Amino acid sequence: MLARMIVSGRAALLLVAAGLAGCAGQANGDAQGWYDGNEGVAPTANRIYVCHGFGCAYKTPVDFSQADMAKLKRILAAGAGSPKEERMAIASAVVWQEKRVAGRVGSGNDVGGFDMQNAGVRGQMDCIDESTNTNSLLLVAERSGYLKHHVVASPVARGFFLDGRYPHATATVREKTTGAVYAIDSWPHSNGKPPVISELSVWMQRRAG
Repeated sequence: MLARMIVSGRAALLLVAAGLAGCAGQANGDAQGWYDGNEGVAPTANRIYVCHGFGCAYKTPVDFSQADMAKLKRILAAGAGSPKEERMAIASAVVWQEKRVAGRVGSGNDVGGFDMQNAGVRGQMDCIDESTNTNSLLLVAERSGYLKHHVVASPVARGFFLDGRYPHATATVREKTTGAVYAIDSWPHSNGKPPVISELSVWMQRRAG
């Protein structure tokens, strides 16, 4: 009996490890390709399409002006000193974008975290909306040459009910020197609050947030 339990335990650990490796591998995909499978619209030049209403039910175009782009550049330039500082600057850029688009999209009172009662409501965002919008911001920044220490990696997803976790997604970036991938998760908090940034391996193991 003990031997069976040991074997069973090892098998479970192998499944968990395989699952984490598979999920982490999602970040190797094309960040641009994320839009095809998630009802989103990729950014073009300085225009992003803000997803809201859950699952990108609504897509509102927002054009970043020259002043907006200059502001975004300044925010990210503050993180030029190191990869860690740049991730902090990315968090500030996400806060800026959420506040910038709120008036146009009606997302100023977007509720963070698990909030199914607002599904379908304009201006309210689930994790697909949030990860798509953050991915769009990061792509605009990368194409403009504003990122020094990171490249935009593909958004990833975790959880599938069978493992006791609700499905969740996040945008990601990859550190150039180490190859480490970090989750940029703006879903847990309400509009205009800093995203949760953590190593992807840590994010993958969380049950929520």
